[in-house]
Amino acid sequence: MTITIVGAGLLVKAQTIDSKSKTILDDITNNYKSKKNSYFKFAYTTGSGKSSQTQTGIFYSDNNRYKLKIMGIEQIFDGSKVYNINDEDKEVTISKPTDNQVHFSPLSYLDSYKKDYNVTYNGKKNISGIPVDVIKMIPVTNNGLKSVTLYVNTPQKKLIKLEQVSTNNQTDVISISDYRENQTLSASTFGFDRSRYKNYLITEL
Repeated sequence: MTITIVGAGLLVKAQTIDSKSKTILDDITNNYKSKKNSYFKFAYTTGSGKSSQTQTGIFYSDNNRYKLKIMGIEQIFDGSKVYNINDEDKEVTISKPTDNQVHFSPLSYLDSYKKDYNVTYNGKKNISGIPVDVIKMIPVTNNGLKSVTLYVNTPQKKLIKLEQVSTNNQTDVISISDYRENQTLSASTFGFDRSRYKNYLITEL
């Protein structure tokens, strides 16, 4: 299983980004990129009502590399290749990242908004007592999504929630419950040690 969203399609209309949204998104993007590394613990909910399912995930990034763990899958990008590790099936898939591949992580959309979405400011809302700015993003290409909504703690320049609605009306929500930055990480955090997976089926694409 690859935890990715693949976008494809043709440009259908000119992109629009309102100035308030741009300022907020640029500020939080620059804030994250100024850190040596970032860590998130988050809840990932898919579906709605009684049919919804929630999984806990963790995400590490040093801006150039990342590690994502969720739904029994570990995905590592070491700056060159993407490693999808499935412990249940004992399989590893290794591939090169592609230009039209957007990884579903808490920071997925902070850079992609600049060219891939029409962006509008949708006012303020309270989430767990925290006032947040709401920013809605509509894709300018046919990438399988209807919309992405970001909930931002603007004073702290942090993303606290992301809601994604696909064209088949499935809703996926990431809610960040813990955030840490500038930690001392092991040198192997963003690496793949093939010797640890001798009993796994390893496929390199």
